[in-house]
Amino acid sequence: MMPPLLRLIAGQIFLHACMTGMRLATPLMALRDEHSALSVGVLLALFSLTQVFMAIPAGRYTDRHGLKKPMRLSVAVAAIGAGLSAVFPVFPMLCLSALLTGGATGLAVIALQRHVGRSARDADHLKESFSWLAIGPAVSNFMGPMAAGLMIDHAGQVAADDTGFRAAFALMCLMPLVTWFWVRRVPELPLQIPHKDAAKHRIWDLLHEPLMRRLLLVNWMLSSCWDVHTFVVPILGHERGFSASVVGFILGAFAVASALIRVVLPLVAKRMEEFRILTIAMVLAAVIFAVYPLTQTAVAMGMCSVLLGLTLGVVQPMVMSTLHQITPHHRQGEALGLRIMTVNASSVLMPMLFGMAGAVVGIAPVFWMVGLVVGAGSRSAWYLRPRVEH
Repeated sequence: MMPPLLRLIAGQIFLHACMTGMRLATPLMALRDEHSALSVGVLLALFSLTQVFMAIPAGRYTDRHGLKKPMRLSVAVAAIGAGLSAVFPVFPMLCLSALLTGGATGLAVIALQRHVGRSARDADHLKESFSWLAIGPAVSNFMGPMAAGLMIDHAGQVAADDTGFRAAFALMCLMPLVTWFWVRRVPELPLQIPHKDAAKHRIWDLLHEPLMRRLLLVNWMLSSCWDVHTFVVPILGHERGFSASVVGFILGAFAVASALIRVVLPLVAKRMEEFRILTIAMVLAAVIFAVYPLTQTAVAMGMCSVLLGLTLGVVQPMVMSTLHQITPHHRQGEALGLRIMTVNASSVLMPMLFGMAGAVVGIAPVFWMVGLVVGAGSRSAWYLRPRVEH
């Protein structure tokens, strides 16, 4: 019988691939219909908007109901969200689909991370488990865009016609159903009895801890790198005349690289502390972002995408391991919700800012501004050292 962790990874891949495929297909359709870069930024921001308001209630919901009930809800909402765009492929429906698929993915991530965190035996097992779990989104970041791009280019009479986009959305609608096939047989863990002081706690109390504030800042800066890459690559590809399949390949190369680094990450993590890995990742990301917009060919963009994937692929497992070490056990669900809320609040605002900045100064300065911020922020990652070493 397949181990539970592998079932969770497989289930996460298909649900997350639905969202990542939609994140490729919806902006490409909007660009085809001559919507502006700002409109595309708003559309991409909607994938994160639901998670901003849902994250903390979702964390508490998973504390009450465990794994399977939240996962059933996520599967249903994601399938409906993608299916709506397959039936009505117009910009307002694309926006609704972004809200639904993004929200479903956020709830599923919290449920999965909570389950895996509670299943860990010790700190080393915790780090190893989150490293393996992080392979799921890396694989789906390749599978979703590649599948959507191929359908857009080849399912219709001509590339990027309505039939191709409808086929891509329909395929994304089917993927969450596969998730439930894998997750339904995972044993449920016993539900925890609420802490006696739980009612007195406010979510913002967690921010009184300096290390939590620093960790959230580092996580936000590195998440912005993902956001700008996801936002800018389709626009750069469109400007340079690349097909949807080529754009999907570039994004897929990033995903494959981030998946490969996560396979070897458990070995690296045994020899290097989390704060060192995060600091190195921030410095390397700043360098790559300085070079990326200077590339002109699909091959060169693909190479930068691979390097960036290798760099950012180490981030989430190290952040999750650090978060579980600096957060009280009875508040880890809330901490997960707070992390996802702050990251997705950024993901709502940043694409719109990227869109406005790109319209005014061009795409290259957007890369350089984000790289400068991330490089300067590497000092914050270094100062995660005291408690991480403890």
